[in-house]
Amino acid sequence: MTAPILITGAGQRIGLAYAKACLSRNQPVIATYRSHRPGIDELRQAGACCIQADFGTNEGIDRFIETLRSETDHLRAIIHNASDWLPENPDQPPEAVMSAMMQIHAMAPYRINLACRDLLERGDSTTDIIHMTDYVVEKGSAKHIAYAASKAALTNLTLSFTRLLAPRVKVNSLAPSLIIFNEDDSAEYREKTLKKSLMGIEPGTRVAVNTIQFLLDNPYITGRTLPLDGGRHLA
Repeated sequence: MTAPILITGAGQRIGLAYAKACLSRNQPVIATYRSHRPGIDELRQAGACCIQADFGTNEGIDRFIETLRSETDHLRAIIHNASDWLPENPDQPPEAVMSAMMQIHAMAPYRINLACRDLLERGDSTTDIIHMTDYVVEKGSAKHIAYAASKAALTNLTLSFTRLLAPRVKVNSLAPSLIIFNEDDSAEYREKTLKKSLMGIEPGTRVAVNTIQFLLDNPYITGRTLPLDGGRHLA
């Protein structure tokens, strides 16, 4: 039986696109979501096991791990895609913002990786962990300081888990910038954002899907962060 791929935050955007790509080639998927979205219904109809999970608390992580273990005894990969994007806000204590960002982007992957190590190491084949980080780690952010710091922490977790789990499990990060606009993004925002990269395009989720699959298929890349930014670092 083919081991499933766990994809967190699979209700929309990159997570949803990769889950659909897996299911289209009969790769089993376990998808998590915090809030129900139409994409979850699509995944269920296509055969995915969908688990509601709130990684915002340690209790929520505990419940998820227990549920996951009731669904499978092995995993092909874990794609840590669940994310939030809280800005610094005068109406919210800064310690609350930092705590929330670290909980979702660092604590949850840290605990899930440790708890699922045996599920990844169950068979004879190499398995994978991919952390979805962010281009912002390279430059920081004046408006999303805690978010950038938490994604930087996730990038560092990639290095540590690579050392811990090699050679049985490959661990890498994918650091995208603009992949797909939100429907409510203004024309002014879109124009401004497109100018930030050398390629100047909205590439769509296919580039992320292809890169995730490339990492899973390549037996000799581990402990690396692959940028997916259209040359933004040079623009």
